[in-house]
Amino acid sequence: MIKVDCEYNIKEDIGFILETEKMNNAELSEKTRISRTTLDEIEKKGKTTETVYEKFYSYIYLNKYRINAVKEELIKEKYHNVLFHGSKNGLSEVTVTGSRKNCDFGKGFYLGETYNQALAFICENEKSSVYSFHYSLSDLKIRKFECSLEWMLAICYYRGTLGDFSQNKEVITIAAEIESSDVIIAPIADNKMFYVMAQFTDGEINADVALHSLSASKLGLQYIFKTDKALDRLVPIEKYYICNPEREDCKRLLNERSYEIDTKLKLAKREYKTGLYIEEILK
Repeated sequence: MIKVDCEYNIKEDIGFILETEKMNNAELSEKTRISRTTLDEIEKKGKTTETVYEKFYSYIYLNKYRINAVKEELIKEKYHNVLFHGSKNGLSEVTVTGSRKNCDFGKGFYLGETYNQALAFICENEKSSVYSFHYSLSDLKIRKFECSLEWMLAICYYRGTLGDFSQNKEVITIAAEIESSDVIIAPIADNKMFYVMAQFTDGEINADVALHSLSASKLGLQYIFKTDKALDRLVPIEKYYICNPEREDCKRLLNERSYEIDTKLKLAKREYKTGLYIEEILK
C-alpha cells in the first residue's frame, strides 16, 4: 500500500499565471470571477473548493494554457521515469487487493506513460483526477507484451470473453506468467479496442484482422503494478485538476480516434481474409 497525499497545486499555478500574464490578484479576480478574499485564502492554505478550482482551471484552459500536459514534460525532465494514473473518484491510498478484477491483466494498479493516456480513461467522470508518479523497476519481475496474439488472449481472458477457451493450455500458461510477475508492461486496450477483440473471441473476425485493426490505436503502453513489492517503487508527485472544457476536448479526440479504428477494421477485413480464427488457434 502507498499513501497518495498530493493535492492540486493551485497556489503554484496561480503564481505562474500572474507572472506569465503580468497581472495582479485584482485583475485575476476580475477575469476568473474568484473573489480577492478567496485568492488570499488560497495563498495561505494552498487549497480551495471544487467551484473555485473549476473557475480557475477553466479560465486558463480557455486562454490556451495546457498547464497539465506541459507539466508532464517538466517532471519527466526532473524524474525521468514518470507514469500517470486516472482516478474516477480520487486517491488517498493505493493497494493491489483493492483494485478492480476485470481489467486487462487482472488485479493491479494501472498507469500509463502520458498524461493524455490517463485523461482518456476518466474524462467522462466529473469527479475524476489525474495523478503522476515516479518509479523504479529495479529487482522486479516484469512481463512485457507487444501488440500480439498473446496480448489479445491475455486481455480477453481477464475480461472474461474467452468462454471455454479460457481453459486452453496456452492461455493458462500466459495467465500464470502474468500472476507471477510484479509488473506487466503492455499496449493499452480501451473499450473501443476491446470491442474489436470481442469480435475475435466470438469468431466473427480472424486474428490478423483483429491485430491489424488494433495496431491503429497508438495509445501507448500501460504499466500494471501487481504486487506490494511493485507498489513500493511508486512515489506520488502531483494531482491534476481536470476542468470541464478539457474534458470535452478529450471526448472529441476520443471520438475521432474511434473513427480511425473503425476504418482500419473495415480495411483489415478486406485485406486479411486468410487469417486464422480463434477455434483454429486454440484447438
